[in-house]
This record gives sequence, C-alpha cells and structure tokens, in this order.
Amino acid sequence: MEILPGEGVAAAKVGESREVVEARLGAPVHPGREDKAIYETVPMLILTYAEDDTVEVVEIGYTGDGGEEVFFDGVQLTYRFMADVVADLAARGYAHEPIDVGYRFEPGFALFSMGARTARDLDPSASADDEREIVEGVSVAPYDYFREPTDEEFEEYFRGIEERYG
Repeated sequence: MEILPGEGVAAAKVGESREVVEARLGAPVHPGREDKAIYETVPMLILTYAEDDTVEVVEIGYTGDGGEEVFFDGVQLTYRFMADVVADLAARGYAHEPIDVGYRFEPGFALFSMGARTARDLDPSASADDEREIVEGVSVAPYDYFREPTDEEFEEYFRGIEERYG
C-alpha cells in the first residue's frame, strides 16, 4: 500500500467524510471509540475522525511475515528496522526529526514503533537484548500534525475537556 504524504492512502484521505470512506471500504471491523475506526484492508487502516466526522489521521499497520507492507517513493516503510528506513528516506532527501515513538517526515507522515516486535523478528541471529526498533506503522496527516503542541495549545485542549466534561 502506497502512502500519499499529508493526504493518506488511495482508500482514505485526510478531509474525507466517514460516509465517503465507508462507501468505499465498508463498515469498520472494529468501530473503536467515536473518533477511531479500524477497517479490514491489507494492511489494516486505522482512521481517526475529527469532530466534524472527517478523516484527521490515516494510520497503516505492518502486516509482517511476507504480507503486504506500506511503501513511499519506492521504500518499504513497515516491517523493517527503523534505522534502515530512516536512512533510505534521508538518502532520497526527505527531512525528518525524532518524535516520541519514531520519526516525522516533512512531506507529512510519521513512522512509529510501539515495541511489539523485536529485532529477532527480522534478524533471527539478533541477541535477546538487541534494541533495534521495527517500524510497526505509519501515520499520515499534514506535517504540522506531528509536531509537539505548544503550552498554549495544551491549555486550550484542557479547557475544552473541562468545558465538555466539567
């Protein structure tokens, strides 16, 4: 599955309505919370919906073990060592910076690892304490979506929660 940086994938794009996405993909296999839904695609799509019921973020997980993976500009992104993917993208000129669970890339996507896989999954000769991370998924949204929020944005967010639930 090929990503479209800042936009999503062919089957689901940032800004599309839930109705349009579900007309294309069918109902989610796991509706999740109100703002998230998982769709049965290969690899699986996890969409986050904004308050207006439009796609805010498109996430694609790894398939692993020879299944279909996620690609961008000829580079396999998922189910590879993070350092190798970052190096391949940097060699193609894509600017990046670390985030809490991986890296964000300037065209509008982020690679992440939640630590569910170990180096032995890709390299059977790896030691049990090998700390190499495997890219377990890709999030696609506009580039600024992945930046750290400012203090003012945090305050506004918490004010909104207080107003909604307080």
